[in-house]
Amino acid sequence: MAIPDDRRYHREHTWAKVDGDTARIGITAFAQEQLGEIIFVDLPKAGERITKDTPFGTVESAKTVSDLYAPLSGTVSLVNERLNDELEAINESPYEDGWMIVVTLDDPNEAASLLSADEYEQEIADA
Repeated sequence: MAIPDDRRYHREHTWAKVDGDTARIGITAFAQEQLGEIIFVDLPKAGERITKDTPFGTVESAKTVSDLYAPLSGTVSLVNERLNDELEAINESPYEDGWMIVVTLDDPNEAASLLSADEYEQEIADA
């Protein structure tokens, strides 16, 4: 799967698509491929704060439970409710329909510290 170049990437396999002072966040195709079929996600609720580089939730597959690391800091403004009934959206469309949360950012410039698509591609190639 191609790595979209319209977003930034965390080394722990989450992405952030920044638009002004908000960011849509999800897991990468690489992460969902490593996990396999996702059977449960635990996400924060709207109004909760997340902090860059710390877990904001978990994702569970038949293989394992993994922490979801926040690529940026801010307050959750929206949670993808579709995932309550359609977890397969994460496996089938991790960069579009399978997004997880939208965050109002503390500092939109924080995104500059994340990896570009090319840098992330190199990171996973070396894994």
